Amino acid sequence: MNKSLLLGLLLSLIFAGSALADDHSYQVTGPVLSVSDTSITVQKGKDPWTVSREAGTKVTGDLKVGSKVTITYHMTADTVTVKPAK
Repeated sequence: MNKSLLLGLLLSLIFAGSALADDHSYQVTGPVLSVSDTSITVQKGKDPWTVSREAGTKVTGDLKVGSKVTITYHMTADTVTVKPAK
């Protein structure tokens, strides 16, 4: 699965609970490739990273294509499936 897609899927639920502080936060920094009401895509090295966002996502400054940004995000598990030991 594409890293950007996986990151976007995981983050779609995370921002709803971002008010809960924990020590599992991460950052991605780079120039903005695209911005929408629901996502921000940043160039990280050779790969585009798409991060989901909501109306309540705090943005400081003028967020637009070409801006250099640092996005702080959290990852949490949506589901866990345990397989029996062989």
